[in-house]
Amino acid sequence: MTTINTPTLQTTDSDFNQQLQTRLAFDDSTDAGIQSAVTDIIAQVRARGDAAVVELTNKFDRINVASMADLTLTQADLKAAFDGLNDEQRTALQAAAHRVKSYHEAQNAECGKSWQYTEADGTVLGQKVTPLDRVGIYVPGGKAAYPSSVLMNAIPAHVAGVNEIIMVVPTPDGVRNALVLAAAYIAGVTTVFTVGGAQAVAALAYGTATVPRVDKIVGPGNAFVAEAKRRVFGQVGIDMIAGPSEILIIADGTTSPDWVAMDLFSQAEHDELAQSILLCPDADYVAQVRASIDKLLPDMPRRGVIRTSLENRGMLIVTRSMDEACEISNTIAPEHLEISAVNPHVWVDKIRHAGAIFMGAYTSESLGDYCAGPNHVLPTSGTARFSSPLGVYDFQKRSSIIHVSEAGAQTLGQIASTLAHGEGLTAHARSAEMRLK
Repeated sequence: MTTINTPTLQTTDSDFNQQLQTRLAFDDSTDAGIQSAVTDIIAQVRARGDAAVVELTNKFDRINVASMADLTLTQADLKAAFDGLNDEQRTALQAAAHRVKSYHEAQNAECGKSWQYTEADGTVLGQKVTPLDRVGIYVPGGKAAYPSSVLMNAIPAHVAGVNEIIMVVPTPDGVRNALVLAAAYIAGVTTVFTVGGAQAVAALAYGTATVPRVDKIVGPGNAFVAEAKRRVFGQVGIDMIAGPSEILIIADGTTSPDWVAMDLFSQAEHDELAQSILLCPDADYVAQVRASIDKLLPDMPRRGVIRTSLENRGMLIVTRSMDEACEISNTIAPEHLEISAVNPHVWVDKIRHAGAIFMGAYTSESLGDYCAGPNHVLPTSGTARFSSPLGVYDFQKRSSIIHVSEAGAQTLGQIASTLAHGEGLTAHARSAEMRLK
């Protein structure tokens, strides 16, 4: 049997907090070489537009095309990909898309409405919610294909009312994934460009003769994509700078240890830097999960990645209680949190920081990745302390509505005049005073 050297920590250890922080530490600083390369790529795209995009795409994706026309896919191309799927794939994709759309429509009903109220003197105050005009979604296309990412990024934009959704996806060696293109068709993507990397981000941010400039760029990518998004932020909006994937499981010891081990694998297989953590007050159960890890790993196709992830960043933590497990979880603020317990509702009320919360033994995190409905684009690296999952609200902006009546101006004008004089801004004060009777 394979033995995985994932440490078991005890919260009763005198140096537990130090051990925990050491294990959580992740250096997200960008390599100087990546920074330099991205700076050069962005400069080339800004200066030479389509020509630079074609040249860089030929270089990095190992293809040979003459123009952007060869890298542009229309609705007809996307529909052809959809029609070409087998029945099982088509049904699964449609079912997932329906659930994701239904969830985000419910979300939009709550947060996507304009509102206003009228004060006693006739002054009207409120908020106008409007969608972005055009967004770009980046879909990875290197090590694997991600049709689920297409659904999760494009559908909330579509539900929010965005008119144009421009998708970019690299196609190394010219290989186009039919499921990804079919997902784009189902999700309402307007146009697809088979371009990736920093050059795709630059094209979306600044626009070229072929690629339209967008208002916001969303979607995950490699280190070059992340650095490019960081560089163009301000020119356009971005969703987040995503770190490695994470799962934290709070278990009461009643779920099959094999299930919990596989749930830990489900994030560890993403990336050697991914983090999988178990918190449980039952030391015997933690030992059972460890045994399941050793038993199940040899059958995993990505066992090398899983092993590295679990050994370098994984943790099995024996806590004093479920309450303490919840507090440690709040300290970590994980991207994905599973509460694998008989009564998960008892514990969810104690959770303050998590990207998504999966409740009960039957709610594997993988269901959320594909088809449960809520968005799988989630804050990582502890940013769930102040960030939220991607949603329709990310594709809308809010304008304040202020319509002051003549009577209201008499009251507000006095207040504004006093405060403006206090700040030494005379024109501000007089602007308000001129409207006083």
